[in-house]
Amino acid sequence: MDYLFLLLGLGLLLLSGDLLVRGGVSLARHFRVSTLVVGLTVVSLGTSAPELFVSLQAVFADKADFAVGTVIGSNISNIGLVLGLTVIIMPIAVNARSVFFDWPVLMASTILFYFFIRNGELVHFEGIILLLLLMAFLVFSILNSRRAERKKEKKIPDPKYSLVISLLIVVASSVGLRFGAVWLVDGASGIASSFNISDYVISTSIVAFGTSVPELATSVIAAIKKESDISIGNIIGSNLFNVLGILGITTAIKNIEINEQVLNFDIWYLGGISLLLLFIMIPAKRARIRRIEGVVLLICYITYIAFIYS
Repeated sequence: MDYLFLLLGLGLLLLSGDLLVRGGVSLARHFRVSTLVVGLTVVSLGTSAPELFVSLQAVFADKADFAVGTVIGSNISNIGLVLGLTVIIMPIAVNARSVFFDWPVLMASTILFYFFIRNGELVHFEGIILLLLLMAFLVFSILNSRRAERKKEKKIPDPKYSLVISLLIVVASSVGLRFGAVWLVDGASGIASSFNISDYVISTSIVAFGTSVPELATSVIAAIKKESDISIGNIIGSNLFNVLGILGITTAIKNIEINEQVLNFDIWYLGGISLLLLFIMIPAKRARIRRIEGVVLLICYITYIAFIYS
């Protein structure tokens, strides 16, 4: 039964995440913002929604390891697995904004998260600070994008759905994400108990992979459609939402104790793979992530999974 709940949860999260992205992108088109900002904001929010619902469900079920483990594991998965596979399938170009603004904000948020958890706990006021920083990033990104688009006078595609239909899709898919998260956490907890595997290991591997599936699907499809801004923006934006938004929201509701493995290994691995992403995005004479670099990222992810199960 635990396996059934796990599979049903993964399936519902994937379906609902896809619908949320569709509805979210349509909403973004109504507000006339660029594809990079769509990737950084609306698409990232949509693809990060599974992590949010899983983390909230875990906190209310007194399983803090699931909340933190899902975020850390998902961020590592987004860079190593999602971007790695995406680039292996289709090499993608890199927007200068991703290198000089979005990545520094991501790295700064990761460093801030580390300083917050050094005492072994993430508390309410720290969660509120994370949320305020996310709101500031979103406001700046949207306003800056609208100014840039007006200067370029570039036509933004019309929304696929009406405003009402877009809102209905977002609401319905959010309900689906909630139930998918409940089933996923319940199933994963049951499996962890039966095999005597810790909640943290399950959350950083199986659950993190499951909640990263929307990012993977979105990034691959965006790369195939030559929308590389959405691919990179989705991954960096999702990681920002995970640290600032998801941990911010869950911590604002309830203090979270931090597993020692997060402090001793996982946060350092996340910082290392984030730094590797920067070096991959800023080669000397080109602004394109190649397949060989995708292989390197994928190997980093496999190495992480092998280590936590060892």
